[in-house]
Amino acid sequence: MSYALPFVWGARTYLMGIVNVTPDSFSGDGLHLDLDAIVARARAFEAAGADIIDVGGESTRPGHEPVDEATEMARAIPAVRAIAAAVSVPISIDTYKAAVAEAALEAGARVVNDVWALAADPRMAELVARAQVPVILMHNQHGTEYRDLIPDIIMALAARVQAAEAAGIARERIIVDPGIGFGKTFEHNLEVMDRLDEFKVLGLPILLGTSRKRYIGRLLDGAPPEQRVEGTAAAVAIGIARGADIVRVHDVAEMARVVRVADAITRRAAPAALIPR
Repeated sequence: MSYALPFVWGARTYLMGIVNVTPDSFSGDGLHLDLDAIVARARAFEAAGADIIDVGGESTRPGHEPVDEATEMARAIPAVRAIAAAVSVPISIDTYKAAVAEAALEAGARVVNDVWALAADPRMAELVARAQVPVILMHNQHGTEYRDLIPDIIMALAARVQAAEAAGIARERIIVDPGIGFGKTFEHNLEVMDRLDEFKVLGLPILLGTSRKRYIGRLLDGAPPEQRVEGTAAAVAIGIARGADIVRVHDVAEMARVVRVADAITRRAAPAALIPR
């Protein structure tokens, strides 16, 4: 297998729509084993302007209960297979387990989205290199201690990029994610958002996953996840202004409109790039 995303980095911001197939999604949008609903959501996301669909079979919310490979596969693989047969946009598999990623790629996924940046499973880097597919390396850590927040995150990501390249993954297939909400305090999340442009030093596309996150709820007087759309919109717009290349969101239709306006202002996007599908 060999696959390259049909994206032109810098031309516009790309939308990643989240399809959680878990019973315990933090955002309350999990579609556990309901394939009809899963396919319906993926089709709706594609129609609303999603450029990629991200499927996850294990919640990574704070305090989540880890699941084994068999459980994650039972959730994610049928969903990936069904979505691949129903949409034309690429699918990413949100997992840090190599066995799950391999099964998902065989089922139709074309991108690996690893919240531990290939560090949790020693087999993952070799799998991605062999499959020759794009990979998203997210910053994550146990605890929230930093010497100097942004330089520390940048250096950690640079080390994971170096490890990926050493494993045989081509640099042009690597995307980085600063990991909003992972190993970071409320204040850290705000600082990462405000200084997102500093991650351009890595010379790689930046994915921003800020949708419905807890820090947004805190800023909105404790609003639950489903009431964080406006807060997410503000974060997405600022993220685009700071250089995000992909935004990972739950509310694709609403964020597609945010992206359209933000791109027109910050990227001077050509009219054709602003016409929704």
